[in-house]
Amino acid sequence: MLSEPMTLYKLMILYLLNQVNFPLTEDRISEFFLSREYTTYFTLKQALAELNDAELIRVHRVRNSSRYSITAEGEQTYRFFGRKISPEILADMDDFLKENRFRIRSEVDITADYWKSENLDYHVRCDINEGRSSILSIDITAPDEKQAELMCSRWRESSQEIYAFILRALLGGG
Repeated sequence: MLSEPMTLYKLMILYLLNQVNFPLTEDRISEFFLSREYTTYFTLKQALAELNDAELIRVHRVRNSSRYSITAEGEQTYRFFGRKISPEILADMDDFLKENRFRIRSEVDITADYWKSENLDYHVRCDINEGRSSILSIDITAPDEKQAELMCSRWRESSQEIYAFILRALLGGG
């Protein structure tokens, strides 16, 4: 076991990110650490920031959420120091990932974001991803921010139907 708690938290974050092939939201990382009372929210935020500053993880911001992925340097760091995490903590993290894998994956696989373009309209990007691969990406323009927000908010519930429609149209089924 490590004597420095912050080092342990960082290694635990690297482990979680190394175990999945997609980014984890800050909410899910926080859920693990806080529900099991490993540390406080502020200490966790500090650990995430320090890992990001050291380029061991990468943060992707989409609307109001942050998603974290491990970098090659982070993977190497985990391989070198990861054995210092106790088997009990590893089992706890594995259980969390197993219990929440479907929910965690569905949060990450379907994303939508928008931003103001140079033409003063709004650019909307909607994505469906599987692991680190893009399955579908749609870029569309909205005339105002309200419509861009609406498109983003409806994407999660409509994405599968839209994907199926596009496949049928492209494959000649209708």
